[in-house]
Amino acid sequence: MTTTSTPATPATPATPAAPTRRDPYAGFAGRVGRTFADSQPSWQPPRRPGGRAPNVVVVLVDDMGYSDIGPFGSEVPTPVLDGLAAGGVRLANYHTMPLCSPARAALLTGLNPHRVGYSTVANFDPGFPGYGMEVGEDIPTLAEVLHDAGYATYAVGKWHLTRDSASNAADDRRNWPLQKGFDQYYGVLEGLTSLFHPHQLVRDNSPLDIDELPDGYYYTDDITDQAISMVKSLRAHDPDKPFFLYVAHNAVHGPLQAKPADIERHRGRYDGGWDALRGTRFARQIADGLFPEGTALPERNSEAGFDVGPWDELTPEQQRRYARYMEVYAAMVDNIDQNLGRLTETLRALGELDNTIVVFTSDNGGTGEGGAEGTRSYFSRFVHQPVPDDWNEDVDRDTDLIGGPQSLVHYPRGWGMASNTPFRLYKGQTYAGGVRVPFVISWPEGLRRAEGDPGVRQQYQYVTDITPTLLELAGVRRPELWRSRPAQELDGVSFAPVLHDGRTPGAHTEQYCEMSGNRSYYRDGWKLVTLHRPGAPYDDGEWALYDLRTDPTETTDVAGAHPEVVKELAAAWEAAAWRNGVFPLADGSGALARRNPAEERFHRPLTLLAGTPELERYRSSRLISFRSFDVTVELDEHAASDQGVLVSHGDQGGGYSLYVEDGRLRFAYNEYGELHETDGGPLPAGRRTITLSAAAVEGLRWEFRILIDGVESGRSDSVHQLIGMAPLQGISVGVDRKSPVSWPVYERHRSFRYTGRLRSVTYTPGDQAPYDPALVARALREAAAAFE
Repeated sequence: MTTTSTPATPATPATPAAPTRRDPYAGFAGRVGRTFADSQPSWQPPRRPGGRAPNVVVVLVDDMGYSDIGPFGSEVPTPVLDGLAAGGVRLANYHTMPLCSPARAALLTGLNPHRVGYSTVANFDPGFPGYGMEVGEDIPTLAEVLHDAGYATYAVGKWHLTRDSASNAADDRRNWPLQKGFDQYYGVLEGLTSLFHPHQLVRDNSPLDIDELPDGYYYTDDITDQAISMVKSLRAHDPDKPFFLYVAHNAVHGPLQAKPADIERHRGRYDGGWDALRGTRFARQIADGLFPEGTALPERNSEAGFDVGPWDELTPEQQRRYARYMEVYAAMVDNIDQNLGRLTETLRALGELDNTIVVFTSDNGGTGEGGAEGTRSYFSRFVHQPVPDDWNEDVDRDTDLIGGPQSLVHYPRGWGMASNTPFRLYKGQTYAGGVRVPFVISWPEGLRRAEGDPGVRQQYQYVTDITPTLLELAGVRRPELWRSRPAQELDGVSFAPVLHDGRTPGAHTEQYCEMSGNRSYYRDGWKLVTLHRPGAPYDDGEWALYDLRTDPTETTDVAGAHPEVVKELAAAWEAAAWRNGVFPLADGSGALARRNPAEERFHRPLTLLAGTPELERYRSSRLISFRSFDVTVELDEHAASDQGVLVSHGDQGGGYSLYVEDGRLRFAYNEYGELHETDGGPLPAGRRTITLSAAAVEGLRWEFRILIDGVESGRSDSVHQLIGMAPLQGISVGVDRKSPVSWPVYERHRSFRYTGRLRSVTYTPGDQAPYDPALVARALREAAAAFE
């Protein structure tokens, strides 16, 4: 037995131990004498999980519907996923949340999302616990638990668990990936981006300051390159350490963009339309055992605002354009499979594929956000705000541009319906179309199927089950204490027994769900569900009831025949909602537009010096959104030959740019894809002050004036304001970074950095317009208070 000893005769008198002073020798397993010769060393063993711990790879796709990959009925070639499914397991009855941030919070913690603080996407902050948009300090993430057990932990791609107002470089980053258990991260913190020109790439804890991306750049390829590099680097430094890799694709979320070669492979594939596509996909699903014979394929979605018309009633021109949208979408799915193949080939080359758990799934179902006809102007449709009658939700674009870097598009919701085959409705709803998605898991060494096992599991499983399942498969115990406090209990249950034996009953027998007022409750094959209309009362008249044991596609409402079941499950939903922090529910008060009062500082004037890195999207938007504003550019010296961009804000989806070319000051305004150019007159040499003044007027419009040294030199036509997620790209000084506001200028000059001496750009926000949602919400609150 070794003992710890201290010098028998201290050189100096002993000092009484202070309450916060730790004995440097306490707990040391060796022996300490006055010299090395009198001492015996001891080393702490490295943290390693027990046994031959598997690597864990979770691939999460964004907005992919149930039928979009080969193992779940798709015609899109996905040979890599086909191979994983052939030797692995498919969960045919897996459920998730109907929106991205809540699903990600549940996946990475094992808790119901409202408990974690993600009632909806991380783009709100109305001031209630379920909308906190931060993973609490008493909730360990899957990455943190695996990391503390000795795993290397990596994340690439979409994060969307950081509140938009906390995604800037000045934030404390407590909810960024590295602070939630990942050793390395590369990707986009927000919910969507351009795949050709991502608006703000982040590496680890730092936004990257990038002027131009290389020709041929494609984000899905990039994040896969980064993931492969992380794995290769780990193996170069440590041959044994297991890793957890979280690959969170921004694809196939809108805007839909794909590489030309990938699109070309799908030319003509969708000329037959969405009705025929649903039929062929459903036939494959039945033949493959995903659903029993006799399962009904529902009629086309017919609910107001979600309805889909017959393909055959479209004009030939519409059919050509709509088919092109789906070709792009299929190309994105195809590309995801290609990149998964590159990753798995790397693991195979390292001799580790057999001992790697690979999970492939989606955060929610396919979407209807493209509207009935789709859009070639994604951000003009994606505004979630009442707009005037003259608002253009589909800016005209050459069909050949659809899917490329110059167009930000989304498909018509008929394709979203086909994506969700055989289910009803879409992302955002608690019907199956929003919450049932594909799920493939492969682990050749640890999940060997028995003779005759087809690898399809029909047991109900939920997104919260992923964390406890992966921990069990990895042999890692989740701690009861976390950061010196009791860890919040799990809501999910491991489905590892179901994976090993398909005859094992599922352990997840009840589950509530809520999203934007849409509600559901599952218990033992019964599902109670609503399709909530915004502003409508939350009463029991909303409930529909389905017996999923005989009607898995939710075609026949049996609420009238089973009022006692409706009453029982409605009460269960109410109790679960209070227990999980679901309330308050969204209503017509406009409360979701409210923001933390601390954000008022974002409306102060802001001066950006030359050389300032690009300002983050949300921070930039607060300077101009729903208000008048002035942009003042100070030039210390302008020569007659100087040219370039003075200030830019936005991209091909919407933005504005002030630039000098051929001696003239010019203003480009990209109105959701429609480009307006204004001549600001000649810019004389010398020290100059240039002002771009925007006046917010009725009809959600701006009127711009250009002034040189206080004298008006140009005036633009009235244009629609940029709202919602536009401008997606933030403010840049002296350059138009990455995706350009003006494609013609980009073709002539690329990012067009200004060559003169630019001192600063100052934004001075003006008064809020009366239609600002925050003002509307305040007025509604005050009106309601008057009647209380």
